[in-house]
Amino acid sequence: MALLGEHTHHIKIRSTQMEMSSAGSANRDEDYDRKLKDAQDELDRIQLQRDELERKKSELEELTIRKRTFISQQIELTEKFTSSLTFIDRGLFEMRQQAEELEQCRVCFASHLDKIQKLNPDNWSRENQVDRLEKATMTLDIAADEYDQAAAHFEGSPSGAIFGRASKRGRTTGRNLNTSEFISNLRNGFAFNLPIVALGGIAILVYLTK
Repeated sequence: MALLGEHTHHIKIRSTQMEMSSAGSANRDEDYDRKLKDAQDELDRIQLQRDELERKKSELEELTIRKRTFISQQIELTEKFTSSLTFIDRGLFEMRQQAEELEQCRVCFASHLDKIQKLNPDNWSRENQVDRLEKATMTLDIAADEYDQAAAHFEGSPSGAIFGRASKRGRTTGRNLNTSEFISNLRNGFAFNLPIVALGGIAILVYLTK
């Protein structure tokens, strides 16, 4: 009977050991699963961070490209507008200058036309016809010189077609003002008050009033 009791006790001990072993194995499995899950969660977190970094990197690269494109267009348009404004300002200045010169030239031409139209050889007396003809010829020569100088000055400009080509023939008055001097005289208001013009005008008036 004693032997049977010992055997039963031995079996109970082994059964307890098996239960303990089974419980330990279960704990290890649970611990492994927990660690595995923690590792997976960490990997997922790292992947999310990586995806977020990639997204921010892509956004930054796109923003950099857009910024470079903007700066390039900004520089290009700035250069275009700056250059265009410079040419426009220069063109407007030249047009205003030419308009001013044309206005002064018009006044000059109108004065010459008035003088020329008042010349009427048929009304000259035989006694002073020679003198009047000489003075009248001088008036025509002065007017022709003024016209040729204006034509030479505006030649090659948009207003050049108004005058045609300047005459190359010499004038009996001997006036050799170049175009710059002519325009300078126009601007200063002296184009009609040059000594030779003044003397010629006075002479003509004297003869016409006789």
